[in-house]
Amino acid sequence: MSNEAVRALEPKAIWNHFADLNAIPRASKKEARVTQFMKAFGEGLKLPTYVDHAGNVIIKKPGTKGKENKPAVVLQGHLDMVHQKNADTNFNFDTEGIKMKVDGDWVKAEGTTLGADNGLGVASIMTVLASTDISHPPIEALFTVDEETGMTGAFELKGGLLSAPVLLNLDTEDDDELTIGCAGGVDVTAKGTYAEETTPAGHGGHLLSITGLNGGHSGAEIHLGFGNANKIMDRLLLLGREHGLRLASVDGGGLRNAIPRESNAVVALPTGKEQAFGEAVKLLETKLKDEYRTTDPHLKVALAKTEAPAKVMAVKDQQAFLLAVQACPDGIFRMSPDVPGLVQTSNNVARVQLGGGSYTVMCLTRGSVESEKMDQAETIRAAFALIGGTVEFTGGYPGWAPKPDAPIVKLMADTYQDLFQEKLKVLAIHAGLECGIIGRNYPQMEMVSFGPTIKGPHSPDERASIKSLQKFWKYLQEVLVRL
Repeated sequence: MSNEAVRALEPKAIWNHFADLNAIPRASKKEARVTQFMKAFGEGLKLPTYVDHAGNVIIKKPGTKGKENKPAVVLQGHLDMVHQKNADTNFNFDTEGIKMKVDGDWVKAEGTTLGADNGLGVASIMTVLASTDISHPPIEALFTVDEETGMTGAFELKGGLLSAPVLLNLDTEDDDELTIGCAGGVDVTAKGTYAEETTPAGHGGHLLSITGLNGGHSGAEIHLGFGNANKIMDRLLLLGREHGLRLASVDGGGLRNAIPRESNAVVALPTGKEQAFGEAVKLLETKLKDEYRTTDPHLKVALAKTEAPAKVMAVKDQQAFLLAVQACPDGIFRMSPDVPGLVQTSNNVARVQLGGGSYTVMCLTRGSVESEKMDQAETIRAAFALIGGTVEFTGGYPGWAPKPDAPIVKLMADTYQDLFQEKLKVLAIHAGLECGIIGRNYPQMEMVSFGPTIKGPHSPDERASIKSLQKFWKYLQEVLVRL
């Protein structure tokens, strides 16, 4: 079994806790099983364990000999993971554990997300809690829920449950970086209805599909310029104006925080126009492959015959919808003028569903500047309001303001320099982290985020570096010694 090879890796305690976690389905908003698992873990160690009303788990452990009276430290990670799989992977996230494999220096999953985000951070905290030979101050381990689809656990965490002056969030994905600030976000959802018509006689059914895109994290990797399957599909469908294309359905993308990798649309084409449209699609595919040759070299567009749909959109509604999606911003809106290399504001057109007379378009808008973030959200609202749609803003969360002069930042940087003889990168990121939200009820708590190197989070290409975890573990232990 491939998971046994993972359990044999060093440090064994972390990899075994990670494998135990990965045996439990733990999608966002479906964390009941993993919450119970973590509660049983803490109680099995005979440590004070508390589960709050949201499903967050807090486990407290006294300091080791000589550190009993030191200030406590919060070690924090989130229990949920992004569930994404390749279209050709037969896997049920609700019932199956993640199937892992070792490939050189990388641990990967078989056609699904790996759960290293944030499973390796959680497993590291579990290892500290279970240890008998690691020096540390009093520990307040905080395991939150629903980080990936709304940060509900962090929002619902009440004040007064934690006493530590410092929080170490273990959810950064490059081992030479220390995160001290992050962007806020808001979920933007556009919905509307349209008139349906019986598919005209003489029209054949076709399935238009986009596959092979890289996808990835819509915050941490938005600056890499990966192709967005929903936006590309819209470009292809707009070609149909000249060929009598009638749109029946669209199903593209998935979770808000994942750049969409695949999209499918069912269309009807007049018998005499099929070849010309097919040639137009091939021509655009050639252009797209050139546009995305560096970021998405495996991009593929396919047009195949299928059963003719019974109903299609009215022509006027079809044109309006496709133009609204075309107008919907995607990717980077503005880079920070103050922090070199930091994306300040962006949007991810994450999910497009259309069929049966209604449509839904789901976006995640992120920004370090609240006013600009909301202006971007209003731009999306305007695009769909112009075609009679309604737009809701939900799940908004604040950014995390950096404090580069905080003592914990200096301790982390000095420790890294001493251990690895290189300078730690101290930065703010565009992805969302829970620190800013937790800080609302714990305003005096100083926070930093760090972790082992993980590539391709939120996609089936997610992979974790074995050597990096070893480096991270050495670093974390030394930080606990120095606190």
